[in-house]
Order: sequence, then structure tokens, then C-alpha cells
Amino acid sequence: METTVASNILPERKPKWLRVKLPTGKKYTELRSLVDKYKLNTICTSGSCPNMGECWGEGTATFMILGNVCTRSCGFCGVKTGRPETVDWDEPEKVARSIKLMQIKHAVLTSVDRDDLKDMGSIMWAETVKAVRRMNPETTLETLIPDFQGIEKHIDRIIDVAPEVVSHNIETVRRLTRDVRIQAKYDRSLGVLKYLKSQGQRRTKSGIMLGLGEEREEVIQTLHDLRANDVDVVTIGQYLQPSKKHLPVKSFINPDQFKEYEDIGLELGFRHVESSALVRSSYKAQKHIN
Repeated sequence: METTVASNILPERKPKWLRVKLPTGKKYTELRSLVDKYKLNTICTSGSCPNMGECWGEGTATFMILGNVCTRSCGFCGVKTGRPETVDWDEPEKVARSIKLMQIKHAVLTSVDRDDLKDMGSIMWAETVKAVRRMNPETTLETLIPDFQGIEKHIDRIIDVAPEVVSHNIETVRRLTRDVRIQAKYDRSLGVLKYLKSQGQRRTKSGIMLGLGEEREEVIQTLHDLRANDVDVVTIGQYLQPSKKHLPVKSFINPDQFKEYEDIGLELGFRHVESSALVRSSYKAQKHIN
């Protein structure tokens, strides 16, 4: 899942590099009007992403499928936890139509975890990619997938529809995984990423949040672990608390530290590294297909 910008952190606590300008521009205004008119479900708007104006201006947007209730209860994520609604089998066409209406050049698809479903939602994932391809043959795709509990036949459905990029976020360092991603496992996520690459997926990607209490050496080790499992692209951003019920921010990471992690990542051989406070999983996603 993508992390979102928090609204409840007091402004005086935020360092200056976390202050976000309101999105503007003709392209943003046009797309915002379309989203409102047709009630399109983008995580850009529902998550109040700080990069919405920039991404929309470049023809990129993120869409969440399989509902808005997750079967997992990660300590960092603002998505509701509970019993999800019945799968909407018209959703693939709805998403494809939204992408066409918005004239999106590069679409990112993500979803809640659906551990309640026998296929973990993987069939809906594949059908959505197929629908987007049919209706938007020129649009490139990134799929930001859950771990599907590491079950290979579910992951294979993603590989078979061949999105340009498949992303799965490690989210945090090994030591903090149990607290941050309660029902997830660090090594399982690495295994998913390794399996994707071993089965011929051209471009793989993962993301890390900082500010949860991790140490510098742990972040560097996580970068090593991702690269050792053939991940091509990594995003590194600042964690912000979605509500008072979620994990608190332990620290705000200095821009110089983000730059150091970027340099280390590039030295390790990642094809792309996006590292700064406001980076989210889909930031500059269109660059990562090359």
C-alpha cells in the first residue's frame, strides 16, 4: 500500500522541507474537475498525496482496486481495517474508463490486502490490467501489489499480464517489521520481489518509509537486501502519522540524509532511486519503466 500525507501533525512540528504547496496548473485543474464530475477513485485524492499536482501534470495517477477496507492492520497505514465488501467485478472496466477519461499516460494500480479471498484478489488484479490494456493501449502500467501471502500461483497472475513495472513495498527495516506491518514478514516480501525477477519480470521496485525509529545502518542493510534480490528501483520517503491511532513519527529525516541514501542506493546498482521527504511509492513512476 501507498503511504499518505498526514493532516493531523501540528504545523509547528513539521520541518520546512515538509511544507507542501497546493497543487496548481491547468492540467491539474482539468483532471480534478474530471475526478469530481465522474467520481473517479484515485488514491492521489483520497490519500491527499503531496505530489498530486506534479504527477497529474506529467500524466501519471494511482488507482486503488478491491475496495477501501483492508484485511490487515498495519500500524502506518490510513486505510480502514475490517471485513471488506464483496468484490465488484465491474471494477476493471471502471478503472480502465477512468484512465481513458483522464488521458493518463502512466497508471499505477494498487490495492488493499484481501486475505479473505481464496485468490487473494489476484484474479481481479489480472483482469484490471487486461481491461486497462484494452481500453488504453498506449498507457504504461505499474502494479503496486500486496504480498499475496507469498503464494506463487497468485503472483504468477501478475507476471502473466506483464505490467511494465511490478512493485511491492518492504516499507521498513527488518527489526521494525513486526510492529509496522503486523501481518507481513520482511523475508516474505523479499521473496516476492526475488520471485518476480526470477520469473522474468523486467522491472521490479520497492519502497521504504523513514522516521519510525530505524537506524542508519538498518536502512543501508535494507537497501543491500533489496538489491541482493534484484530489485531495480527503490523509493525512500518520510513517514507521517495518518491519525493518533497510528504509529507516531519518531523523527523527521534531514534532506542531507535522504541524499546520502540515494547515493548509496545508486552505488549499490539500483537503476533509479527516489529519495526525499515527500517521495511516495508512485512518485515519478513514469521514469521507472526505462
